[in-house]
Amino acid sequence: MKRAVFLIIFFITIVYESRACDICGCGVGSYYIGILPDFKKRFIGIRYQYKTLRTHLGPAGTTSYLTTDETYQTAELWGGWNIGRRFRVLGFVPVNFNGRSNQGVSQHKNGLGDIAVVGYYQLLDKQQTVGRKLLVQSLWIGGGIKLPTGRYEPVEKKENEETPNSFQLGTGSMDFTLNAMYDVRLMDFGINANVSYKINTANKYDYQYGNKFTANVLGYYKIKVAQQLTVAPNVGLLYETAKKDTEDKRFTMDVSGGYALLATAGAEVSYKNIAIGGNFQPPVSQQLADMRVKSGNRAMVHVTYLF
Repeated sequence: MKRAVFLIIFFITIVYESRACDICGCGVGSYYIGILPDFKKRFIGIRYQYKTLRTHLGPAGTTSYLTTDETYQTAELWGGWNIGRRFRVLGFVPVNFNGRSNQGVSQHKNGLGDIAVVGYYQLLDKQQTVGRKLLVQSLWIGGGIKLPTGRYEPVEKKENEETPNSFQLGTGSMDFTLNAMYDVRLMDFGINANVSYKINTANKYDYQYGNKFTANVLGYYKIKVAQQLTVAPNVGLLYETAKKDTEDKRFTMDVSGGYALLATAGAEVSYKNIAIGGNFQPPVSQQLADMRVKSGNRAMVHVTYLF
């Protein structure tokens, strides 16, 4: 137990000290995983994610004729495969539906996003009894790659106007991730933690999104409703932080970077080979792009087949 806790804290400390994103959680942003379905071998499913963002804010969050409301929706094919006892591969194929509105004028970008693959190695798999109760722990660590499959369009620069570069289907760059997943459960009560550090490279337009750190912690409780029906309500926190983007390796983009802290509440339901889940994520605290961008509520639902 102490070894696992030390390892996860050590990993988080290394990543956090780097403090590195594209505007947190929107457009080409979020890599939220949450609680994975309880699968033995393989799973495949569909996830839907919804996020909102308000840009071009003035001092203290004031609005003006430039203020724009943005919506980011993603329908994502995702899957996982356990290879033997120690290895796991996860894959994500997103289709993005971006929209924004300013003074009654709407704009949309729809299409394939950036495909990502992550591989994990199980560093810890332990079961022990505490009194008369069963304590189960697992720790997975790994890394992944994100391909530039989503369309990227250079932002048109306007005089005396700074625009956040979040309204994209993809980053236009090949990027990399470091990941860790830790789960500890005492009988039916458990705690699940995920951390991810995304290392971005410059795309062909010499634009480089700031590296991104994401961490979430969820507490859950498994309730056996029937023979093959289990419900697991969960609550927790999601944190994202970033450095500012750069262009031509010289210029720092002021309207970028920052942090966001969100609460999370949801539930996971499993029946035989089907898992259904969802959550709602309202912001608790944030400071994005020097307060010129504000993140709104988020939501996620999924339907997954286990086999």
